[in-house]
Amino acid sequence: MEDGKTEPPGPDLALGVALTDLPDRGKLLGHIGDEQVLLARRGAEIFAIGAVCTHYSGPLAEGLIVGETVRCPWHHACFSLRTGEALHAPAFSPVDSWAVEQRDGKVFVRERRAAPCKAARFRSLEPGRIVIVGGGAAGFAAAEMLRRKKYEGRIVMLSADESPPVDRPNLSKDYLAGSAPEDWLPLRPSEYYRDNGIELRLQTTVERIDVASRETRLAGGESVPFDRLLLATGAEPVRPSIPGASPSQIFMLRSLADCRAIIERAKAAKTVPVLGASFIGLEVAASLRARGIEVHVAAPEKTPMERILGREMGEFVRALHEEHGVRFHLGATAAAVDGREVRLSDGGRIEADFIAAGLGVRPRVNLAEAAGIKVDRGVVVDAWLETSAPGVFAAGDIARWPDPKSHEAIRVEHWVVAERQGQVAALNMMGERTPFQAAPFFWSQHYDVPINYVGHAERWDEIAVEGNIAARDCVVRYKKDGRTLAVASIFRDAESLEAEADFEERARAL
Repeated sequence: MEDGKTEPPGPDLALGVALTDLPDRGKLLGHIGDEQVLLARRGAEIFAIGAVCTHYSGPLAEGLIVGETVRCPWHHACFSLRTGEALHAPAFSPVDSWAVEQRDGKVFVRERRAAPCKAARFRSLEPGRIVIVGGGAAGFAAAEMLRRKKYEGRIVMLSADESPPVDRPNLSKDYLAGSAPEDWLPLRPSEYYRDNGIELRLQTTVERIDVASRETRLAGGESVPFDRLLLATGAEPVRPSIPGASPSQIFMLRSLADCRAIIERAKAAKTVPVLGASFIGLEVAASLRARGIEVHVAAPEKTPMERILGREMGEFVRALHEEHGVRFHLGATAAAVDGREVRLSDGGRIEADFIAAGLGVRPRVNLAEAAGIKVDRGVVVDAWLETSAPGVFAAGDIARWPDPKSHEAIRVEHWVVAERQGQVAALNMMGERTPFQAAPFFWSQHYDVPINYVGHAERWDEIAVEGNIAARDCVVRYKKDGRTLAVASIFRDAESLEAEADFEERARAL
């Protein structure tokens, strides 16, 4: 274009396109003015919605049509083709929707429709008071869904954090690496909570839950009553105990405050050991390398993440990090700290301006346990995410729920799972009976290589690889007794989406 602007993709949909260009269940990317618009067809109906995902701006035209929805290829957000509503996290904001006209064998996109599901004030619904304990992914998603579905009872969110809910995955990725501004982090601006009548109380400690009297007791003695309660307390990082180490030397990453502290120390750091080869540990390693810091990873396993991804994928991840200068000390743990030096169990030594620890997390189940709620390696919930205490629900890292696919109770520490469970719990706290059937999903970013993982496989007897892992073009299927339990992929977004849809269809059929 002469003015230097980028030409919008595809045809001008206001001028119409031939109906034959859009087969049943097909998609077509075009534009209205400068806006990208996705056309999708389901039988005789044709829908037009915004083509850019509201989570991280993923290209919906490269996504998957499932029923009357489209799923984003990047992080599996799901939108209604009929209204544009964001149906499943990690997206919360809708995409725009346009009216469509069919005439003379052509399809024309007409006027923009009103935004769907705006929160509206109207009569109170039962229950009248909902308390959410936790200000992370599940807690935020529940509060947002309650207001989106026009629940007008009281919502109180009690959070121990000092910041409103943030996009936590970004803390170990772009934000820590210095390539994302801080204004990307809030899930909603601070005024959102005020405008939607959500009482967000930060730096608030819940000391006890009284199920019989339907009250939460706060530090300082205040009681907050509830009709329904959501436990979304999340998990806390495992803090290593290393002889000779002072607390000020060891940094863990969970909150925005943790991330800011690491960034501040990184400004003057030259060498940093990372303890643990978990996803978080290796994402931190990649982010510190992006800041020009020499990084050493020490971990007890022989292959990073072999327990989750298998040996071949684990070796690929190690090689990828080594290409970017990370030095591994595998089969070794931190035995002691001597001044600015970490001594390893295998006799090795690493200089340390500070230490980053990514040794996993523990679910925060103390409140539930003390309240007499059933706990078994997490807070036990049913298919509707309700605990053993009627009216008390749990979601996120603490929840152990019945997985219809594996026929086992599972607990998963994934951001998107927590958000989707918060959404389902919100519906059920309002009286719906919506089972949680979403397939677990997470993504991990290592430099310019994304790894998507759908499903849940704690054990497998076969790993089937399609494509080439080393070439960064693959689908890896984890199977047990011939049944696929999970799928990992690199640059195979379509197959990842198809696996998710297949898992969920199987769950609904059970």
